[in-house]
Amino acid sequence: MTAQSDKVLMENPNSPDRPVRVDADKYNAMREAILAVLPAAAPGLAVADAKARLLPLLPEALFPGGATAGWWLKGVQLDLEAKGLIARENTKPLRLHRV
Repeated sequence: MTAQSDKVLMENPNSPDRPVRVDADKYNAMREAILAVLPAAAPGLAVADAKARLLPLLPEALFPGGATAGWWLKGVQLDLEAKGLIARENTKPLRLHRV
């Protein structure tokens, strides 16, 4: 099991009073990948396109074959939105960009 110090709090704007503790290595790898692929301005990038672009950036040791990348993408996306680092456009499909 991972040591408590190897955890980070992940926030969710839909549940602001309930942050969750998650693996710091996976969180940080996904955070870096998301911020690397998202454009700096609207209209942004569709989530499916962002996932396709960030998968090659993820460490194989943490995400073998892209396993669990979708869950981490959504969780870190919501965390970054809660922290004001990325924003969503009111479009379908959903598009994201850095703030």
